[in-house]
Amino acid sequence: MTIVVTGATGAVGRPLVEGLHAAGVAVRAVTRHPDTAGFPAGVSIVDSVGAALPGASAVFLNSRALGEDLVDVVAAARRHGVKRLVALSALNADDDFSRQPSRLRGDRNKEVEQYAVDSGLQWVSLRPAAFAATVANMWAPQIKAGDTVGGPYATASIAPIVEADIAAVAARAFLTDDLVGRKVELTGPQAMTNTELVAVIGEVLDRPLHYQQVSNDVVRQRFTTAGLSPEFADAYIAMLAATVDTPALVTTEVEEILGRPAEPWPQWVSEHRHQFAS
Repeated sequence: MTIVVTGATGAVGRPLVEGLHAAGVAVRAVTRHPDTAGFPAGVSIVDSVGAALPGASAVFLNSRALGEDLVDVVAAARRHGVKRLVALSALNADDDFSRQPSRLRGDRNKEVEQYAVDSGLQWVSLRPAAFAATVANMWAPQIKAGDTVGGPYATASIAPIVEADIAAVAARAFLTDDLVGRKVELTGPQAMTNTELVAVIGEVLDRPLHYQQVSNDVVRQRFTTAGLSPEFADAYIAMLAATVDTPALVTTEVEEILGRPAEPWPQWVSEHRHQFAS
């Protein structure tokens, strides 16, 4: 078995490459920066999907990494005799695009799933909730600067999932037939409000952190200052607004598939406390 991993140096791709390699699988890691990939010895590092597909058994589809080449890669996979596609989609893939901020960063969660389903090949679609690292990266600059994290909707909730858990489920999607034909909804073990998520960071850092709800105009200003568009801010605000009155979905798929609980937010923050250090 030879597995092609696109987005190989990403938050999910890197632990997936390492996990598959540790399981004794031949891995071809696709990255635009092969000289700095830093993968274990034995991992084949290639700079294009076209070079990786001949002789491959399966492909991990990362829509942000593939960009406009996504549909062509699925078609090429069929031509090269690939048997299985595992698509990285998202929990909110069916939501209106105006509530999907990641689309404005290049994700095509709806499309990558549909292309895999329509490919005629074996397929698995992974639908993770918000990545733990994404939440941390969004708040880290404010935490480094002070004890207040400002944002929309203090009572909005998410169930952040650790990227290594997504990668571990992806590996199972390749190494077993258990998930074929499934759209697998993956979340962390607990839905937490913005207020609760920030409080956990404060407990780990032993700092009096708190979340302050601010106006949508302030949110837009902060995102644009960080280099993101007002449209991204509006989509993020709309996404959170949907969970103010309805708590975020929590599933048990990680535990059922891996035989262990999903890693909780407090544990992840403790392991990555350096990300919040000034």
